[in-house]
Amino acid sequence: MSKYRENEEDFEGLSAVKEELNKKIKEKKVVVDELSNLKKNRKVYTQQRNSNIFFLSDRVQTLSSCKRELDDMKKELQDM
Repeated sequence: MSKYRENEEDFEGLSAVKEELNKKIKEKKVVVDELSNLKKNRKVYTQQRNSNIFFLSDRVQTLSSCKRELDDMKKELQDM
């Protein structure tokens, strides 16, 4: 395989990863906006990983966790 072909495949792979990360960032922005606009007395449930079980969570703690994840994803995208 030629060097050019390898570079092209690397670029396509990186592009696909960036697209997926952009999609996740957009989803996380929606979650942060929704949590930010909830009334103080609303209940928030978080889903346990790899499960269909939801647990009652603290709204403020969930919001800060989502913001942190969003910041991490943005930083990861910039580092690419």
